[in-house]
Amino acid sequence: MNSLPQFDVLVVGAGAAGLYTALCLPRQYRVGLIAKDKVSRSASDWAQGGIAAVVDPQDSTELHIRDTLKAGAGLCDYDAVKFLVENAAACIHHLVDMGVGFDRYGDTLSLTLEAAHSRRRVLHAADTTGRAVVSRLAEQVLSRENIQVLSQALVLDVWLEDQGCRGVSLVYQGALQWVRSRAVILATGGGGQVFAQTTNPAISTGDGVAIAHRAGAILRDLEFVQFHPTALTTLGAPRFLISEAVRGEGAHLVDRHGHRFTFDYHPSGELAPRDVVSRAIFNHLQTTEADPAGANVWLDLRPIPPKTIEHRFPNIIQVCQRWGIDVFKQPIPVAPAAHYWMGGIGTDLMNQTSIANLYAVGETASTGVHGANRLASNSLLECLVFGSRFADLRLEDNRHEAPEPIDLCACPLQASDLKTLRVLRSQLPRLVWQEAGICRNANGLEAAIAQVAAWQTEFHALALSQTFLALKPGQAFQFNVVDAAPDNANPVDADYLCRVWGELHNLLEIADLILRSAKFRTESRGGHYRADYPHPALAWERHTTVHHQSWCTSPVSAEA
Repeated sequence: MNSLPQFDVLVVGAGAAGLYTALCLPRQYRVGLIAKDKVSRSASDWAQGGIAAVVDPQDSTELHIRDTLKAGAGLCDYDAVKFLVENAAACIHHLVDMGVGFDRYGDTLSLTLEAAHSRRRVLHAADTTGRAVVSRLAEQVLSRENIQVLSQALVLDVWLEDQGCRGVSLVYQGALQWVRSRAVILATGGGGQVFAQTTNPAISTGDGVAIAHRAGAILRDLEFVQFHPTALTTLGAPRFLISEAVRGEGAHLVDRHGHRFTFDYHPSGELAPRDVVSRAIFNHLQTTEADPAGANVWLDLRPIPPKTIEHRFPNIIQVCQRWGIDVFKQPIPVAPAAHYWMGGIGTDLMNQTSIANLYAVGETASTGVHGANRLASNSLLECLVFGSRFADLRLEDNRHEAPEPIDLCACPLQASDLKTLRVLRSQLPRLVWQEAGICRNANGLEAAIAQVAAWQTEFHALALSQTFLALKPGQAFQFNVVDAAPDNANPVDADYLCRVWGELHNLLEIADLILRSAKFRTESRGGHYRADYPHPALAWERHTTVHHQSWCTSPVSAEA
């Protein structure tokens, strides 16, 4: 196998943030786009609701800023929010120029209302907005001569040298290589797979945050996870997200008696912020159902005119039909699921992390725009606005004249470790969901931290872990699997084995980070709710900052 070339920039992740970033980078740079799966299979591709932006004369940036700050529960950085909102329209027009087919009402872009927005400002493409955006971005990326896509590749770690990032270690086509670049941009999305119930796809394993943590980057606000209140909950079905836009168009949340119970918890009812609606469902099930963990409430679309449902939510109609639910005649069974991670790698307005030449963008970054609770449809917007900043990227001259030649030595991998990896991968999300899900408390968090530490010890003792964790920068290997799969039936592909190991390595890391951050913050705010500290505290109107194994707080940037 030939060694990969040296790049000017490596973009890790191929969702909306990674794709748009790659397109915005100056064309004179040689860009490598690393996709863990196929291009366009990401959480962005699953996004239904839309993109928030001020494009209506009846709206204003001041209102969008105010709504975002209010949803963020005191932890939004004002400068970041202002930058996000003021640059939103330009990014929307760029997408329109690219050919993204947003819904229109005549010649005007169609706008819908979502929870906690004071105006109809959410652009959409039916109920598959993410897919419409990502597919068009992917087409553009694949046509660019300066961008090389490396599909089905797994980044294990960043390559540190002289106190800066100089590339990545990469498993690709059955081999591990160290690939140099002048800058690395982490755009790996969220970490929903650390929870047993999540709307995120299987690839959302918190890779960027874990990689940055191991490199020594400063992380922020990792306890803040947004639980989407309405995920399809029926036997055998994945936790398919039922868009918030459904409630924005007039759907009702009801219990098994048909009671619109959310108004018992908040005057805005179904259109209260997501964390409020999620806890309303959780608390209502706790008090009304014999088995609250396995129970659900109901999302009734019948108050919406049928023609509106057909036009706005064709994908939801189709998915529900697949599971025997006719949304025109019956309500959809729903319950909360982990959806979006507000915390991440600390970055500034140029996406720079605390490590030289290492950047982060999208859900994997903590820019300060979401605070303790993301405003609906600001996530795709963040990917675009902060991705656009890379048009101004200027690289220091740290390139080598030519990529170093590599000698790929044979490296045996023990497939017998796969059984342990699968067991741990199954147990970990159940534990984190139980103890760091919608409601948390000190005793549960402490027990979970101890359990994760025990699992990490077991994980590090595996032969596979001994192989990977002993690797030094520059060491490259061609992998071969030397023993049978656990079931002694199907042969194990080396890339698959590396991916299972690498994802669990990252999931164990981010589970520990989330649990410890949740234990550190002794209050309730936004997506973080402590049953033993059920109210917000003024002293905690600060960011949680994590560096190596040290937790502290840092001030929130307020309006000047």
